[in-house]
Order: sequence, then structure tokens, then C-alpha cells
Amino acid sequence: MDFISGQLASICHVVAMPYPGRGHINTMMYLCKLLASQETDILITLVLTEECLGFIGSEDKLDNIRFATIPNVLPSELVHAADMNAFIEAALSRMEIPFDQLLDQLKPLPTLIVADTFLPWAVSVGNRRNIQVASFWPMSASIFSVFQYFHLFAQNGHFPVDLIDEGNECVDYIPGVSCTRLADLTNFIDGSKPYMLGNIIEDFSWVPKVQYLLLASIYELETTVIDILRLEFSLPVYTIGPLIPHFKANDPPSSGLDYLEWLNSQTFCCVLYISMGSFLSVSCAQMDEIAAGLCKSSVRFFWVARGETGRLREVCGDKGLVVPWCDQL
Repeated sequence: MDFISGQLASICHVVAMPYPGRGHINTMMYLCKLLASQETDILITLVLTEECLGFIGSEDKLDNIRFATIPNVLPSELVHAADMNAFIEAALSRMEIPFDQLLDQLKPLPTLIVADTFLPWAVSVGNRRNIQVASFWPMSASIFSVFQYFHLFAQNGHFPVDLIDEGNECVDYIPGVSCTRLADLTNFIDGSKPYMLGNIIEDFSWVPKVQYLLLASIYELETTVIDILRLEFSLPVYTIGPLIPHFKANDPPSSGLDYLEWLNSQTFCCVLYISMGSFLSVSCAQMDEIAAGLCKSSVRFFWVARGETGRLREVCGDKGLVVPWCDQL
């Protein structure tokens, strides 16, 4: 069936709005593919900025998934890591109007908006238009609980906290989260990112205003915390499983798998993994400093470096393996 030009009146039209970060976009894309593969009477419109579509436009997708774009109202992905606060401000304040205008152009009328939890304005748009909204949390339910109950850190004297001195202290007061070191929960509790943290807390305040909450988790894996969240919210909370690429048995093997042979040749639990993702901006001098520290440490390491891979290989020598940066899941 041609979902673009065919008769769409009886089709459920889902509009998916991911947070404009590569890991968030990819996870939303996998969710769209999951939905589209299981329902034939569903049309999914994945909304991206023009730049983001350029990055993933060649992505394989099903016939009942289509892309729609809003203008590039955000700092480019190539430079936004240099000023994350400005990027976050733009994502929260500049995307709502073009997204709202786009909804007027989509046919058929949207039935449901699936929006990243970090985009609270999408909830406002849906409520204003009387369109149901599902808040999509692309991480574990335990991390959701950490931010949902973040106020408990302050109540227990752990905000702000010096993670260097107190990071090894274990806490068990986050609902559904077992006793865990402070350093392993979130670095936001050190108080060094007040702007980002304030926005996250604001984002979570909008969750009770949605009609559904989707968690990228497995109920059997995080039973306790998911049960607690279902009691917390008077709305359906669904676990949709880990959203990762699905590889078919007949897919051709990837080239350049020498790193697997290298990893398999190392002693068990002795390799340090280093990857900085798409948000972190690291200068050449900082990369050199990391490389120097690795060389002096005598630790075996596996470094996924974004740029300058060849030069870093020369600097690091044979104590570790440096491979090119790849797209995030």
C-alpha cells in the first residue's frame, strides 16, 4: 500500500518528535520501525531538522514511515558541543513553533504525538490541539527514577555533593533503585550544571500531563522501579524493550572486525573503553592529554575516537586500539 498517496482516512497517524541528539534520534527511529513493522494500518511521520535528516536520510525505513522536516533553528551538530547551554535553550524554545506549523500541513491529522521526554513543549502542543501525547524515555527506567525523585538527594544532604570525596557512598533512597554509589547515579548531583539540571527537572514536571509513558526497558529487568513508576503516575506506563538495531541472519558481515580479534586476545576485564559520543567537545590538546595519560597508565584500552584517529594511533602506540568513531545506538 502507498501510505503517502493512498487513502489515509482510517490510518492511525503517529508523529514522532525526537530530541535533536544523535542517540535520541536513532532510538526514536528504532521505535518507529518497531511500530511500523507490527501494524499495517499505521503511518508514522518522523520529524527532524533539515540538518538531522541530512545525517540519517539514507537510513533504511519501511513504507509506512516518512520523514518531515522543520528548519535548522538549532546550532549545527558540528559545533553545538562548544556551548551546550545555548543548544539546550534552542531545543526548548525554537522548535515548538515550526513543529506546530508542520502539524497543520500533515495529512491525515495526527492521532498521536510521541515526543522525547526532554521536549516538554511537544506536550503543550498536543494538549492544545487535543492530540494524545506519549512521552518517550529512551534510557533505563532506573535513570528515569533518579530524575523523577531528584529532590531526595537534597533531602538527604547529597545535593550538591563532592563526588571526589563522597562519590563512593552508597544510597538506597531512590525509589526502585538498589543501593548504588553516588558516583554511579548521575554527575548532576555535584551541582556543576545548574542550567541543564533545571531544565531536566522542568521536563519531568510535564510527564503527568501526557497520556502515556514509554520506557526503553524490559519489565523483567527493572520490575521494582517500573512498578513504582506505575503507582506514581495515573497514566499507562509501557515498557517497549531495548531499542537497538535488529540484524538479520543473512546480513553481510561487517568489514574491519579486527577489533574483535584484538579484544578477544586480551585478558578478561582488563580493557578500558573510551568513547565521547556526539555531544562532548574535546580540543586537540585535551585529546593529547588523554592519550598521554593512557600511555603512562600502562592500561590496555579501546578508544573510539571522533577524528584524528591516525595521529592518535601513533601517539598511543601498541598499548591500546584506536578506532574511528561510529554512530550511536
